[in-house]
Amino acid sequence: MAEFYIGANDEHGVNPPTEGKRTPIMPYINRSIYENEFNRPTKIFFLQACLRQNFDIYDVKPDLQDISVSTRVRRINAQNLTLLVTFAYNAFGSGNSFNSASGASTYYSDGNRFVSRSRALAEDLYEEITGGDFHDGMGVGVLDIGVLSSVNCPSALVEAGFMTNFEEAKLMLNPDFQIETAEESCRGVCNYLNTTYKSRDDLRFYPTLRRGNRGNSVKLLQSLLNEGGLEVSQDGVFGANTQSAVTTFQRANGLTVDGIVGSNTWRTLLWLPPYPTLRRGSVGNYVIYLQRLLLSKLYDVGVIDGIFGSATQRAVLAFQRENGLATDGVVGTRTWNALKTSNGRTRT
Repeated sequence: MAEFYIGANDEHGVNPPTEGKRTPIMPYINRSIYENEFNRPTKIFFLQACLRQNFDIYDVKPDLQDISVSTRVRRINAQNLTLLVTFAYNAFGSGNSFNSASGASTYYSDGNRFVSRSRALAEDLYEEITGGDFHDGMGVGVLDIGVLSSVNCPSALVEAGFMTNFEEAKLMLNPDFQIETAEESCRGVCNYLNTTYKSRDDLRFYPTLRRGNRGNSVKLLQSLLNEGGLEVSQDGVFGANTQSAVTTFQRANGLTVDGIVGSNTWRTLLWLPPYPTLRRGSVGNYVIYLQRLLLSKLYDVGVIDGIFGSATQRAVLAFQRENGLATDGVVGTRTWNALKTSNGRTRT
C-alpha cells in the first residue's frame, strides 16, 4: 500500500453530455464543446501522473454519464482518501455567446472539516497551474459544493478556464493543455505532500515491464493502453490480457512486437518526441495525437481513429496553408512545431 491515496473527480458527463455544460457553437467544426470533454481526459492524465509518483489512486467517477453529487460524496467518504482533486471548466453569462472572462482558478470550502488543509491544497494547485505555459490566474476562492464541503478529506477544485472565452474554449480539446493542467495539478499535490515530483517526460521514471510484473507502473501502463482504445483491466497485474494488449499496440505502431514495455513503447504511449513523420496511410497513437491537436485548433478531422485518411489529410493541408508551411500534407518537423505552438483558427 502506497503512503498516499489520491482521489480525482470530473464534473458532469460525456455520454450523454450534461445539457448546458458546453461552449457556444464553435466555428469551423460547427458544434459545441461539452465541459466533460476537458474534465474527463484531464482527470485521467492526472491519475496517470499520480501513479507515476507511486501514489495509490481512486477514480471517483469512472462512469461516462453524470453522477449525482450525493453519490460521489458517498463514494469518496467510503475510501479514506489522503485528498481529493476535482476538475472542471468555468463559464460566464448565458453561455450562448463568447465573452472576455478568462483565467484559471482553484477553490476550497470553508465547510470542509479540514478547511485549512483544503485551502493549502487549493493554493498549491493554483501556484503550479498558473506557473505554466497556458494558464492566466484568477485566484483562489471559496465555494460551497458537496465534493468540497461534505467529504472527509482535504479537497480542492480546479477551474482551468472559461468555456465562454473563445481561445480558452479551443484549449478544452487540446491534449497538451489537458496534460499540462493534469501535470501541474500533480506537482501541486506533490508540493502539498512535500514529496518530489517525477516528470512525465523523463523516461527514467518508466521501468521496463513484462509479464509477471505488478504495481502502480503496471496500472499506469494499463491506463495508457485503455486510453489508446485497448480494453484491459487496470488491476496492476501484467498478465496474459495486458501482454496481448501490449503486443497489439506494438504491432499497430510499428514497434518491436515482443510484449515487453521498454522506452520506445512508453514513448509512443505517452506521445513523447521525437515525433514521427506522418502522411496519408499512417496509423497509430501519434496519428491520434495529431488528430486531437488539429481538432483543438478547429480543423475538422472527422473521427479520431488513429488513421491518417482523407479527412485528416484535408485538415493538415488547411493547417499548413493557413500557417505559412509547405502545403504537402506531410507532418514533419516544421508542421509538428507549428501544431505545438499555434493557437489555431480565429473566430469568424
